Amino acid sequence: MRAVVQRVSRAQVGVDGEVVGDIGRGLLVLLGVTHTDNEADADYLAGKIAGLRVFEDENGKMNLDTASVSGGILVVSQFTLCGDVRRGKRPSFDGAAQPERARALYEYFVERIRDAGLPCQTGRFQEMMQVELVNDGPVTILLDSSKIF
Repeated sequence: MRAVVQRVSRAQVGVDGEVVGDIGRGLLVLLGVTHTDNEADADYLAGKIAGLRVFEDENGKMNLDTASVSGGILVVSQFTLCGDVRRGKRPSFDGAAQPERARALYEYFVERIRDAGLPCQTGRFQEMMQVELVNDGPVTILLDSSKIF
């Protein structure tokens, strides 16, 4: 499972001109599910993201998590994170989970974030979405449940 996590001052996701999810200060999570992922991968990433200390404390150090700043999380499914361009220039998405499995793990991930007590908005799975954000910092973190960067 792969995630691109961006610290934002605001973010929203729309479908066909309708805003379906939005947050103020918090984290935008673009989430990709691979064909080898399972609930343990979702648990790992949800735990990391819920506790990710990327907000500045009174000394200007990244030391606070989302809950500490009364922030929210916006999770958007993005299968293109599973694209492989090691051969050629057109991505192969063979590593992405099939839609039924991906949806189940995406929804499971969102529930784990909510179980952590964080307000969580979402996009719409398998829809063409427009994502708008103001990246605060900028701060962008790459997470992968199967490897270390």
